[in-house]
Amino acid sequence: MDFCNKVVVITGASSGIGASTAKQFAREWAKVVLVGRNESALKEVATECENAKGIKPLIVKAELSNDDEVKNIVSKTIEAFGGIDVLVNNAGFGCKASIHDGIEPFDRIMATNIRAVYLLTSLFTPYLVKSKGNIVNVSSVAAFRPIKDVDFLPYCISKAALDQFTRCLAVELSKDGVRVNSVNPGATRTPFVQVAGFNKEQAEELYKIRDKVMPLGKVAESEDIADMIVYLASSRARSITGALHVIDNGEILV
Repeated sequence: MDFCNKVVVITGASSGIGASTAKQFAREWAKVVLVGRNESALKEVATECENAKGIKPLIVKAELSNDDEVKNIVSKTIEAFGGIDVLVNNAGFGCKASIHDGIEPFDRIMATNIRAVYLLTSLFTPYLVKSKGNIVNVSSVAAFRPIKDVDFLPYCISKAALDQFTRCLAVELSKDGVRVNSVNPGATRTPFVQVAGFNKEQAEELYKIRDKVMPLGKVAESEDIADMIVYLASSRARSITGALHVIDNGEILV
């Protein structure tokens, strides 16, 4: 596409959608900044990215619920590359929790899924305005409706908030030429389910169930979501802003 010499920051880049997105941008000649908590996994992704076109990625180990570490992402990026063209707010946290579990799960999820996104975006905004860049937020179909078979209340709330952040920010930054969009995946085969509290067997059973009920007969792969993210970040999507793009194999239809 058109990412030669473009700087792309991707949070949650150590696995799943983030890792696939980083590799896809690297194949398009982008200078990628890989942000995550698992440094060894980030290094593995970085090697694959560098092998694509020979461009060495920047690795920034960070816990997004820590304000100082969020600020460090920005300073390291600007120090290394002098600016930013695309911000992919992909990192997200989910866990099984209901209203009976008190406020602690809500606070933990909102700290990563909303507060950190708001802070990181606000810090990068002056540079995105300068480059006339764009933002892609990775949300979920859970923003539109409850997850029926699992208690995921705080997670659903956080993704609904992220969608409204996308729309409001798109309006605010449109005058500066900065586009803001969202990708809303349905069930996707990534480590997210196990991180959220399911063991490997439970995760595989969940995917099997989803495969059967999806209108297209399958769950998404992380590469499917990455393709949409890269498209939205490209000049081919130059007339798209404030839009929520569902990729769910028809999940919200059933």
